[in-house]
Amino acid sequence: MSVEPAPRPVSAVPRRLRLICALAATALVAVMTVVAALLKSSTTGVVAFQTADQVAMVVLGLAMGGGVLCLARPRVDADAAGIRVRNVVGTHELPWSMVRAVHFDRHSPWASLLLSNGDELSVLAVQAADKGRAADAVEGLRALLTAATPVEDPASKTPLLYE
Repeated sequence: MSVEPAPRPVSAVPRRLRLICALAATALVAVMTVVAALLKSSTTGVVAFQTADQVAMVVLGLAMGGGVLCLARPRVDADAAGIRVRNVVGTHELPWSMVRAVHFDRHSPWASLLLSNGDELSVLAVQAADKGRAADAVEGLRALLTAATPVEDPASKTPLLYE
């Protein structure tokens, strides 16, 4: 009888999404800074822009860039004890007993967990755009789920009335 080694912990983040968000945030801050620099030299005839308006434009650019970076927040960490899913807005920590299956269909943009109460939880950290990394993460999550699920003995199952 050979004992299979315990599956390794899984940790995943959306690599491509993080790169795109970082580039977009940088471009947004740069554009708002250029607009702020050019703002003082323009006038509408009614309103003359001041230094405070320039500072406000830079601060607005930084705030919008920070908002774009919040989209790159998703992360999933899983080990033998359970799974922690951090999406854009919320964080969920679940034991494996609450998870029935890990789904990642061919045309799905990200993975999802089917829960024992019938709900479905999106795992935005595992995205199809990451291709091989996403597949490895799903395989690792499925291995951890399989290892945490107790094997049911068919002999201990109570017979149905019509058997």
